[in-house]
Amino acid sequence: MSKPNYRDIARHAGVGTATVERVLNGRGGVRPELVEKVIIAARALDYPRKLPDTHRGLLRIEVLMVRPETTFYQRLSAAFERIAATLDPLVIVHRSFTEEMKPEEIARRILSAGLRRAGLILAVPSNPVIGAAVEKVSAQGLPVVHVVTRASEHTGEFVGIDNYAAGRTAALFIGRMGRRTGPVFAICHPIYQVHRDRIRGFSDYFLEHPGATSFQCLGFGLDEEHLGAELLSSALRMYPDLAGLYNAGGGNSALINVLRRHARERGIFFVGHELTDYTRSALQDGTMDVVLDQAPEAQARRSLDLILRRIGLTDIEPDRAPIRFITITKESL
Repeated sequence: MSKPNYRDIARHAGVGTATVERVLNGRGGVRPELVEKVIIAARALDYPRKLPDTHRGLLRIEVLMVRPETTFYQRLSAAFERIAATLDPLVIVHRSFTEEMKPEEIARRILSAGLRRAGLILAVPSNPVIGAAVEKVSAQGLPVVHVVTRASEHTGEFVGIDNYAAGRTAALFIGRMGRRTGPVFAICHPIYQVHRDRIRGFSDYFLEHPGATSFQCLGFGLDEEHLGAELLSSALRMYPDLAGLYNAGGGNSALINVLRRHARERGIFFVGHELTDYTRSALQDGTMDVVLDQAPEAQARRSLDLILRRIGLTDIEPDRAPIRFITITKESL
């Protein structure tokens, strides 16, 4: 095959050859969006020369997350960092965190026009204010991908596990593998749709499989350690014969501590989410029975693949199926 020339690049980028010449020779006077198109086209055609350094780093993908103190979001952030290091230097992946319970601040960050963005990846809770911000930037042409949970039900692609199936799976384990029968208690963070989906799946399973073990009570722990501990302590007093515990969200370490102090001999079957140092230890000593890990590394990879596909840096169509969650027990550690 002959080497690509200005005309080939112009045709691929949808611009004139004069624009290609100005960009590749660093002459300036070309709109940033056209510069990006030319650089992308030149790279896609493997143009045989070094592209101008002044145009490197032009594609900025912003990743906005919450709760940097949690192991899960630390894993997610680290995954974005590792994957970004393997991408073309043309692409910059900028990771930042915002406060979970401040929807106006999250919306402001989404709407921020301080730096031009080629794509936006969100791991933030849903809220009408946040959803409106997502819809506005999406209408302006900014590719948006929701990872872990949806910030908008109507706009943007979603990368995550099948949370309804995860809730049903947790119920299956408790109902079929519990050491005894009796009431079951669950905890979730209601501002997250994915947590509500898990609880819906959990509840539906028990409704469809009535028996001596049943889902009796739901607590809203807000993924806060002290609140989760108080809710579980109350449940233990209310249900001395508690047979199962499902935590659909975070804050497992506090629940583990309560069970170790007050319920080690009760044989409560405990299912939670995300493999961390705390849950690994709890699996090993028998305090916890099953961990459903939603593979944040796979979610980071898929979300970046979707953005790169949308902005034209790859022709590969990413898989659209839900990310497979991983079932972990003591025996599989």
